[in-house]
Amino acid sequence: MVNLKVGLCQINVVDDKDKNIENAISMIKEACKRDVDLAILPEMFNCPYENSKFIEYAEEKDDSKTLRAIGKTAKEEDVYILAGSIPEKINDRIYNSSYFFDNTGNIIGNHKKMHLFDIDVKGQISFKESDTLSPGDSFNIVNTPFGKIGLGICYDIRFVELARILTLEGADILIYPGAFNLTTGPAHWETLFKSRALDNQVYTIGVAPALNKDANYNSFGHSLVASPWGDIISECGYEEELKIVDIDLDKIETVREEIPVLKNRRRDLYEINKRK
Repeated sequence: MVNLKVGLCQINVVDDKDKNIENAISMIKEACKRDVDLAILPEMFNCPYENSKFIEYAEEKDDSKTLRAIGKTAKEEDVYILAGSIPEKINDRIYNSSYFFDNTGNIIGNHKKMHLFDIDVKGQISFKESDTLSPGDSFNIVNTPFGKIGLGICYDIRFVELARILTLEGADILIYPGAFNLTTGPAHWETLFKSRALDNQVYTIGVAPALNKDANYNSFGHSLVASPWGDIISECGYEEELKIVDIDLDKIETVREEIPVLKNRRRDLYEINKRK
């Protein structure tokens, strides 16, 4: 049996970068006391989820207080870390950017949110990431000792093409740091993670900030793991919480043998091609 122990770090994000970094590191260290292989932080874990704050909190990769702190922690704790996402400044643009660190503190993967969250649910919530953020355009898989991990961020999970391309390129696990809200979260969060897991017979993982009722944008929380069978095998609530989850990677092959969805695709009729 091949197991992976994951720490879902559902931290409370406040309007103070230093406090957010300190809180993230504290929860990662607590996860390491429980022997996790991989710790995962939420989307915009160092920054309130607001367009004005994306500008204020943006950091350049090579001069990033946040990334330095997470890389140092990965090395000290001998743990892999997916650093949720941060607002990253490149020239005159800002991206919603996720960084993956190995257990020596080196960056081994980066994903920039491809699909920007521009929505308007009448009378409930309106948000337009494209007011400040630019979209990424690359498909990203990280090679780790526990398998290939495909990366997305939040709204990316709604787009089936991304998940399928990552799966066809060998990903066994798809991770989407996210921050669904109190309108879309109860309606769609679990369903989307179960659907992408079932579509591709992979594990899907979502890690979100805890609900902060004092914030202008209220995260739904409910960080979770869905199995290749479509079960939610672990899920947080609204509050700040560290959830330790054991993942049986052998289950992927078992499910694909029992219901060979990927093998039974009609490639003579259709195909998804990655843009080169």
